[in-house]
Amino acid sequence: MHPVLFKIGPYPVYSYGAMLALAFLACSFLAKRRAAAIGMDGDKVLDLMITLIVSGVIGGRLMFVLLDLDYFRSRPLDIFKLWEGGLVWYGGFILAVIGGAVFLRIRKMPLLKTADLMMPYVALGQAIGRIGCFLNGCCYGKATTLPIGMVFNPEQGAVLPTQLFESAAMFIVYLILRKRAPSNGRTLFLYLMLYSAFRFSIEFLRGDNMLTVMGLTFSQAVSIVIFATAVILWKIIPSK
Repeated sequence: MHPVLFKIGPYPVYSYGAMLALAFLACSFLAKRRAAAIGMDGDKVLDLMITLIVSGVIGGRLMFVLLDLDYFRSRPLDIFKLWEGGLVWYGGFILAVIGGAVFLRIRKMPLLKTADLMMPYVALGQAIGRIGCFLNGCCYGKATTLPIGMVFNPEQGAVLPTQLFESAAMFIVYLILRKRAPSNGRTLFLYLMLYSAFRFSIEFLRGDNMLTVMGLTFSQAVSIVIFATAVILWKIIPSK
């Protein structure tokens, strides 16, 4: 584990926060450049990125707290310790969708076309962010004796580095999506299908799940709903 990358004087720079910041900066730059290349307002896209990251972090943290409410009831100040990790992606996604939709309506930007533009960079942001999870030692996998096992906690022993699995998968999704021309939600729907299918699968390897629903983890249950919804929308909404 490397939760602290380095120190600036007495002040630590946390790996989790540093990777989130890197993800935001890299994806904002690329999204703004892509927007300008296809005739969209790059400054509006940058403002949208800020809205998405803020609402996403709040939503992800809120869902993390709700899924382990007994712990945070007794330690309320720990709710604000984001540098220790602890974001649930689906919680962040839901609140980011709400915040983004409100922003697009206020700024009069096309909803589905803009979502198509953003999805490759959402995937890239996840790829970078999961490296932060790896360095922080959160979002780990089940115990393993395989050579790829990593030790984040000596008392826990070697576990699967599921953070790196997801980072690699989301980078591949980014490569698949980045050349697609924004249209009427097709890139958005494809992203949702790819991510939900992968997340459903990777959950079988995760070792930090806190809650199950009918034998499935919370994320698996949500993945099924997301995947089915994306497939339906792909079929009923015309491509142009």
